[in-house]
Amino acid sequence: MIRTEFEYREILNRLEKADEAFRHEESRLKSKGLDRAAIKRAMDPGRAFHAQLKYEVETYDRLKRGKFDELRNLQGIGQLLIGARIASGLSQRELAERLGVHESQVSRDERNEYNGITVERADRILELLGVETTTKARKM
Repeated sequence: MIRTEFEYREILNRLEKADEAFRHEESRLKSKGLDRAAIKRAMDPGRAFHAQLKYEVETYDRLKRGKFDELRNLQGIGQLLIGARIASGLSQRELAERLGVHESQVSRDERNEYNGITVERADRILELLGVETTTKARKM
């Protein structure tokens, strides 16, 4: 998951360079006489990684617009908190300042997707970010 504007720009740069690299590699493999199936097998792992990076960019763009995924039984609360920070336009440093903690704490929490966070702390972060969540319960 992309967590910062720096990571976002770095991945956009990598994606741009990868498109040209894929074209070059495909030409190189063709010149070696490989058939279409062999070229596909050789390039599929790189293309899968490329697709994952594109998905992460799309997710970051969506989060910046304030579009969040639905949670189920609080699974994904960490991603929601990261997404809420991104949507609010705050850096990790700015969130840390508002929380009264060191930037490294927010960075570490986000890297771990807030694993083990208390409900009170999650509520405080959401409040600071101006995000309201609603919960609907139903018997399964």
